[in-house]
This record gives sequence, C-alpha cells and structure tokens, in this order.
Amino acid sequence: MNTRFFGDTAVLLGRSLRHIGRSPDTIVTTAITPIAMMLMFVYVFGGAIDTGSHESYVSYQLPGILLITIASGIAYTAYRLFQDKNGGMFDRFQSMPIARSAVLWGHVLTSVVANMISLVVVVLVALLMGFRTSASVLDWLAVVGILALFTLALTWLAVVPGLTAGTVEGASAFSYPLIFLPFLSSAFVPTDTMPGPVRAFAEHQPVTSIVDSIRAIFAGQDLGNELWIALAWCVGLLVVAYVLATAAYRRKFA
Repeated sequence: MNTRFFGDTAVLLGRSLRHIGRSPDTIVTTAITPIAMMLMFVYVFGGAIDTGSHESYVSYQLPGILLITIASGIAYTAYRLFQDKNGGMFDRFQSMPIARSAVLWGHVLTSVVANMISLVVVVLVALLMGFRTSASVLDWLAVVGILALFTLALTWLAVVPGLTAGTVEGASAFSYPLIFLPFLSSAFVPTDTMPGPVRAFAEHQPVTSIVDSIRAIFAGQDLGNELWIALAWCVGLLVVAYVLATAAYRRKFA
C-alpha cells in the first residue's frame, strides 16, 4: 500500500458515498426491516419470553437486531458491485492508472460507513423504546469496534457474490442465510431453551459469542472469554472472506 492506494481509495469511497447520498432510501430500507423486527419481538413476543435476566427485553434483543441490520446492509454492497461489474465500471477502472485494490476497498469502506449510519438509527429507535445501558464511552467504543469488525468481515464476504453472481437477484440473495443466523443463536431467547442439536449449533456459531459480548458490555457484566471468542470469529471470518474476495477479483479481472 502507498499514498496512491490511499488517495485512489478515498476518491472511490467518495464516489460510492455520493451514490448513496443521492439515494438515501438504501440506508432507510436497510434500517426499516430490523426496526420492524425489533417492534414485533418487543411488543408482540417479548411479554411471553423469559430471558432469565432482570434487563428489559428491548435491551436483551438489541445486540441481535444490530447484527441483522449489518446482514441486511451488506446485501446492497453485493448489489452495487454487481451493478459496477455489469455496467462496465470495473473495466473502465482497469484502463485507468489507479491502484487495483482501491476499487474493492472503495466499496468495502462505503459499506462500513453506510452500516454504521443504519446502526445509529436502530439504536436511537431502541432508546425511544426503552433501551438503557450503563456503558461508559470506552464500552461504547468497544461495541462499535466489534460491530465494525463484523461489518468488515461480512462485507468482504459480500464481494464474492457481487463479482461472481450471474443475476442481480443472485448477488443480493446471498445475505438471506446471514439474516436468519441470529434466530439460531442467543439473540432472542436463551440457548438452554432449545432442543439438543439446535442448542449445540447455537452455542458454537459466531453470532452467539458476538451477541453475548455486546449484551455483557451494555449490562456492565463480566465478559469472561466471550469477547476473545467473538474477536477470534470476526478476525477468522475476515481473513477467509478477504482471501476469497481477492481471489474472485483476480480471476475476473486479471
């Protein structure tokens, strides 16, 4: 990486952010579905769910809703990449004297910025619904760091279908399993209420450790080993996704 890479990435990041600025419905749409889920879980199911803790249900389920928000948001990254690929933008960039990796990094950083804005919207709605936390500024920074790392990992994963899918529907639909994953975790109910095989899966998949870490930080509880497990999952996913994405990019445009 050199100054040219950073300069080119900044220019391409600005280009993608301007596209989103002209179409803010992307961020609104990304946030609406998780907010609708949060309203449904809190006001329809919340009264019947025993979480075994003293915190309100809106506080209990918020970490899971934040992860669903990210999973919804990265679908647009795959969509934008697909549009640039099919519209010939990648070929045009290849003919210009710019750092090759800056093209992907521009899209990836745009996804991180857009998802952070959507997450702020969701947290503001949660505050209106009664979410409260004793988290300090450092605690909030830790939560932002975890969510940013998770967003980065899923965004690099979204690059793969964005570059390889044959249709726009195929590029966007890959995020559906990721949106469903929090439902098979500790996001909405304690895992010890689940049947054996489902419980085993729920307790050993990345979403549970990430949700439990964020929940413990918000509640001011002891994190134990959960934070390190969550970070290990995020870093592992990020490395695998980055390797797959850059390999797909080289195969497509080398």
